[in-house]
Amino acid sequence: MTSYVFITGGVVSSLGKGITSACLGAILESRGLSISMIKLDPYINVDPGTMSPFQHGEVFVTDDGTETDLDLGHYERFVRTTTGRNSNFTTGRIYETVIGKERRGDYLGATVQVIPHITDEIKESVKRGAGDADICLVEIGGTVGDIESLPFLEAIRQMGVELGHDKVVYVHLTLVPYIATSSEIKTKPTQHSVKELRSIGIQPDILVCRSEQMLPAEQRRKIALFTNVSEKAVISAIDVDDLYKIPALMQAQGLDEIVARQLKLDLPESDLSEWSEIVKAKLNPEAEVNIAMVGKYVDLRDAYISLSEALLHGGIHTRTRVNIHYFESQQIERDGTDCLQGMDGIVVPGGFGDRGVEGKIKAVSFARLNKVPYLGICLGMQVAVIEAARNLAGLEGAHSTEFDRATPHPVVALITEWQTGSGKFEERSEQSDMGGTMRLGSQQINLQPGSLAAKSYGSDTIHERHRHRYEVNNNYRQQLEAAGMVFSGLSVDDLVEMVEIPDHPWFVASQFHPEFTSNPRDGHPLFTGFVLATRAHHSGQMPKAVEA
Repeated sequence: MTSYVFITGGVVSSLGKGITSACLGAILESRGLSISMIKLDPYINVDPGTMSPFQHGEVFVTDDGTETDLDLGHYERFVRTTTGRNSNFTTGRIYETVIGKERRGDYLGATVQVIPHITDEIKESVKRGAGDADICLVEIGGTVGDIESLPFLEAIRQMGVELGHDKVVYVHLTLVPYIATSSEIKTKPTQHSVKELRSIGIQPDILVCRSEQMLPAEQRRKIALFTNVSEKAVISAIDVDDLYKIPALMQAQGLDEIVARQLKLDLPESDLSEWSEIVKAKLNPEAEVNIAMVGKYVDLRDAYISLSEALLHGGIHTRTRVNIHYFESQQIERDGTDCLQGMDGIVVPGGFGDRGVEGKIKAVSFARLNKVPYLGICLGMQVAVIEAARNLAGLEGAHSTEFDRATPHPVVALITEWQTGSGKFEERSEQSDMGGTMRLGSQQINLQPGSLAAKSYGSDTIHERHRHRYEVNNNYRQQLEAAGMVFSGLSVDDLVEMVEIPDHPWFVASQFHPEFTSNPRDGHPLFTGFVLATRAHHSGQMPKAVEA
């Protein structure tokens, strides 16, 4: 029977519930337990797929094609579990399910209410997501006291009563601020947060206190006294310079042992040697490179968190310190490519909308002309195709119909716009439904034998996750190939998945998102190969810059 650990937060958001959940999962996994992980989000959106990266950060995509909260990326990077549709539930999705049942008459004419119908649906969703794992860690988004979080908190309260104290652990993450002007550590915010949690019927078993420094014994005793939590169960979550140090930090304070003891589990000692090796590799690099990421959402690093982590994973597995420099594509569009001088590699990530696209195309030109290693992801592949069409194939005005409906050469377009085989743009109705047309989730990709992609992966067949709507127009492939672009990866239904330029030290772009399957323990062959290429570029003679 699955045991549950519920992780809640108080005082303020963004304290690190996702990282705390993932790291606890990693420690428990190292002690021989199978782990499943769930994120409950209180917002009314059915999923984060339509939410702005400026507000919400990255949309993480699972193997089964579900658009989820970015915390699921943390889960998969720390725990060897594959998340999916039943790993992320929002208020919108819960209500949508309940209303659907009501419309079908499943409730036999009963008055549908928050309690018991909404809370029952939450409980069933949690149990479904837990599967047959030994322990399911469930993170509740938002903070205690938020109106929208109340149904989720009530549901996990009920689960504690129904399953019993030896099957449920409540972990509460809170803030313990340091007031520099008075040189004091303040415990009142934590006391009030726990009081709020207890007022709705949940007594936390463990407090994880986010602070700038380890809590002194006096403050730990005070927090324990006023929150009715054992002093040993008051854990310090201090600021660290490396996320991958956190599992060892929490294990040293006995977080996993407290959980195991409450759940009456007799477990072997934890083995965090893999995490120690990761930290060691990061602390002892053999080389250093500077990589430019030219994106649309650089004001918020969370928008590209999986990609940034995947580049760092490439550094871990090559003993390379990877310094990522974020550049706004609109800045390059406006001021040119001087900011890219001295970069050892250039990455252009995905994105939606036409803002800054010409800046991304300039970045591709700079990388191609100056022989700087280039990695394009999703839109980063599409702009590479557009750049090649314009500057190698001589197709003046080539573009994507996403950005220019009147382009004379729609080298990237919706499949329905070019599938007639005429090679000409077929006008899309203004009333066309854009929803439900995304290619999502893991799909098979066939790589061209002998290509750089196949050599990087060590295989001619791979599976990677997708999140896009527009595709490279197959009617232009012959012209682009004649101009020097290689289509090194194709889907099983002949859609372009990867492109390369052979007359270049390392120029690879993918329509899929390889960052979603990278983790620090295993890395990812595409990012490892890219980082090795940036090292080679760094150690060689920098070619004379050519303005794109």
